[in-house]
Amino acid sequence: MRALPAALLLAISILSALPGHAAPQAYALEAEKSRVGFAYRLNGGPMLGSMPVKQADIRIDFADFSKSTIDVVLDVKRARGGVFYATEALRGRSVLHVARFPEIRFRATRITRRGNGAIVEGLVTIRGVTRPLALEARLFRRKGRPEGDLSQLTVLLTGALNRHDFAASGYRDIVGPKIDLRIIARIRRIGR
Repeated sequence: MRALPAALLLAISILSALPGHAAPQAYALEAEKSRVGFAYRLNGGPMLGSMPVKQADIRIDFADFSKSTIDVVLDVKRARGGVFYATEALRGRSVLHVARFPEIRFRATRITRRGNGAIVEGLVTIRGVTRPLALEARLFRRKGRPEGDLSQLTVLLTGALNRHDFAASGYRDIVGPKIDLRIIARIRRIGR
């Protein structure tokens, strides 16, 4: 997987010093600056892919993360598998079957603070199969933003899933079952 941009590495984690707020705040995803990345093994070697976000509803309650909500839909039709033949196989009938299942959806069901980050538990639907998925989250203030400014944030989410759990089992002799997720989402507060 690619290393994080230098700006993100230099950002200061704000989770441990967030001021309290009265209610969840709505955030818009800056899709052109965000990336849903994934890694997998093809013939034993590492491969990277990506998938754009089609829509997102994000509300964060900094005083009580359990009141936060996340609902994200990915555009499977625009998924990339790293190289042309991998992209075609990824979108094909035996893996994601884009003609029948053009979207992947993740809806958070529980968000809890953990150290300087959070655990986002939810339900992911791939190929019409819904299963639980837990992601580790880190929240960063954008480089150059003043301390306490929560208007523009970068969220790093990491986790993994087994593609066979979703009947995305094509090419099992050359593609491994584990899919590592690395999502960089840039968000901006709405209405303030």
